[in-house]
Amino acid sequence: WYQRRVAITAGESVSTTQGDLKIHDYFGDGWGIFFTHPADYTPVCTTELSMVQKMVPEFTKRKVKMIALSCNSVSDHGGWCEDIKAHGNLEEVSFPIIEDPSRDLAVKFGMLDPDEKDAAGLPLTARAVFIVGPDKKLKLSILYPATTGRNFDELLRVIDSLQLTAYKKVATPANWQAGGDCMVLPSVKGEEATKLFPKMRVEDVPSGKQYMRFTPQPE
Repeated sequence: WYQRRVAITAGESVSTTQGDLKIHDYFGDGWGIFFTHPADYTPVCTTELSMVQKMVPEFTKRKVKMIALSCNSVSDHGGWCEDIKAHGNLEEVSFPIIEDPSRDLAVKFGMLDPDEKDAAGLPLTARAVFIVGPDKKLKLSILYPATTGRNFDELLRVIDSLQLTAYKKVATPANWQAGGDCMVLPSVKGEEATKLFPKMRVEDVPSGKQYMRFTPQPE
């Protein structure tokens, strides 16, 4: 889904608070998060971007770059950033915010919320989140209604899971946190499983099938 739509903008410049740039070039060889906002000067969005800025060190530690989009102009974004900084007692907003006053990008990416309208009766941009891997492919997407703020601790959690499972033959169970036990992939069989995961334990279940295989998080 993201791959089909991002082709529209991957090769063209978008205008942001940090000048014109190309989304893929901005992400470079690392991971990226692209998240959208209904409009500038809206209360939930202001709390979100303030929180994102506070968590920049955690995202940077994971080699993740962030870019936002809101359906206003760059000049509007500049004024809004002052409010974001004031709300969070911040010195800066260090990630770019894309302008989209015509909502062209929001339409292209399918981000409009048909149930939430602005003062003019136009659909608001939904709170979309795209997490993109170094291969520029979509790894996760979450769509929130315009009235519900995002949980950025959860985004850190899923990034930890995505980065771990991209390189290790494990999956992460419900409510997993970094450092917790993982599950051995069903595709890893027999000797390979015991060699890769010498501390693997198999949980007995009534079916007798030995598929509930846990292991400490691989290094």
